[in-house]
Amino acid sequence: MIAMADKYQTGRALRPFSFAVAGVAGLTGIVAASGASEIIWLQAFSLLCAAILLQAGVNLINDCSDLPFLTGDARSCELIHKNMRIAVVCFALATAVAVYFIAIRGWPALLLTLTGVAGALGYTLEPVNLKRRGYAVAAVFWLMGVLMICGVYYFLSGRIDGQIIRQAIPVSLLTSLLLLANEIRDYETDRAQGCKTLSVRLGLKKAVLLYRTGLAVLLVSCPLLYFSGDLKFIWPLLLSVPWALTLLPMAGLGQHARRYLPPATGRFFLLFGLLYLTTL
Repeated sequence: MIAMADKYQTGRALRPFSFAVAGVAGLTGIVAASGASEIIWLQAFSLLCAAILLQAGVNLINDCSDLPFLTGDARSCELIHKNMRIAVVCFALATAVAVYFIAIRGWPALLLTLTGVAGALGYTLEPVNLKRRGYAVAAVFWLMGVLMICGVYYFLSGRIDGQIIRQAIPVSLLTSLLLLANEIRDYETDRAQGCKTLSVRLGLKKAVLLYRTGLAVLLVSCPLLYFSGDLKFIWPLLLSVPWALTLLPMAGLGQHARRYLPPATGRFFLLFGLLYLTTL
């Protein structure tokens, strides 16, 4: 019972390692906006904080779907409800930042904000629960990738163009691959518990193929963006290629070995993300 409750301790439920996703996405929008127009760096910092707060809030409500299975575990239920209250604070602080930008950018900023909030709440909460319905991998592509990057860009620059949407694609792809890596690791557990993630719905072999295909598309998309003029440089990203190649066989290993896929993908995400910022 103690071990089960430990899973829901706030420090673990926060999943601070995942803050790299919001950090890289936020910084991508900031760096791109700084190259397109003059920006106010205090505004940029506030948006980066809001992105991380939004990520924290989503992480903290992620375990709410476990409540129906924990009716006899009062300690775990108590921790989950505590995390939900902290998540509300995180969402409120992020919303306060958004309200400021809505005041200066108008209804498009309101639309972006409402879309982000709806996606964050619908990710694991019923009756939507995108994760349970198998839409989580696609959802994070748009919500934690394209929407967040383009939103930050718009809040700072006051416009959105085709270039920032294209520049958002590699980071968005990698965000989806990070979630897919988690699903592949947890495939057997999720299937046994009846959790219909995308990987469970597809089957392990197809999920692994999707992961490998997504990684290949990521590596191909960057040269295409460079030759189209959307990236200033390509050579920094070459440093991440050897790491990417190690992920390809890892995805297809046995259940024990696959537990290393998410942290390895996470480290690749951070390396690639930081290098990608230098190419904008």
